[in-house]
Amino acid sequence: MSLSDYYAVIGNPVAHSKSPDIHALFARQTHQNITYQRVLAPLDGFDATVRQIIAEGGKGLNVTVPFKLAAFELATSLTPRAQAAGAVNTLKFDEGTILGDNTDGRGLMADIIDNAGYPIQGARVLLLGAGGAARGVILPLLEQRPARLIIANRSVENARKLAGFFSSSGHIEVSAYSALRDEFDIIINATSAGLSNDMPPVPDTVFGKASLALDMVYGDRRTPFLDFAAQHGASVRDGFGMLVEQAAESFFVWRGVRPDTGPVFSALRPQAV
Repeated sequence: MSLSDYYAVIGNPVAHSKSPDIHALFARQTHQNITYQRVLAPLDGFDATVRQIIAEGGKGLNVTVPFKLAAFELATSLTPRAQAAGAVNTLKFDEGTILGDNTDGRGLMADIIDNAGYPIQGARVLLLGAGGAARGVILPLLEQRPARLIIANRSVENARKLAGFFSSSGHIEVSAYSALRDEFDIIINATSAGLSNDMPPVPDTVFGKASLALDMVYGDRRTPFLDFAAQHGASVRDGFGMLVEQAAESFFVWRGVRPDTGPVFSALRPQAV
């Protein structure tokens, strides 16, 4: 091992991840001596791969698809936000402890409020999807006190179960896509449809000229969801900002230093979206 502290992003697939570029810029900016790599874990070998990294002196991991639930189970202690999310995207190794955290919600709030300039307090928010990505951001959304938060999903029953899990934290409405009629201030696509060049069957009535449509997926071109939203008057934003902001939060968890995300956007921001 080198004298620098070792971190990595672990996933399957993982070759596309921009996390090494992001954390290299963070480290340079904050004068932190770290090494950061990509680790491809076998689908049935997440725990063994993580334990090998710990044995080699690794200090922490970012966790991406499909291992966020496995990371939740592997952690020996959980932050409150990871407990609420039911998933872990950040692991920190320290003296035999595996701390599990979830920085996705913090990253999304920072990107919407600070970077895009859309206040969530008092806003009408529509969250598309009821899977792990949606679950990870519901509590941070409720903490911002929106006027309304609606979860729309193909399975209304799954949306209802998810809303019920957070019922003690705030009021959440549920809806089928076909039943949506109202216009929303912020529409967040938490489904993975964009990865397969697809989109949830959301009606165009949800978008207005003052709406922000955000897709958690990011890439070199707009997802079908963002194209559809833009065609119906909304401002659009992909998931790259959320990626950078959640990475900054992970960096803070590991190093105790909060990097400035602005220069990273300037250096790495995809130009297509």
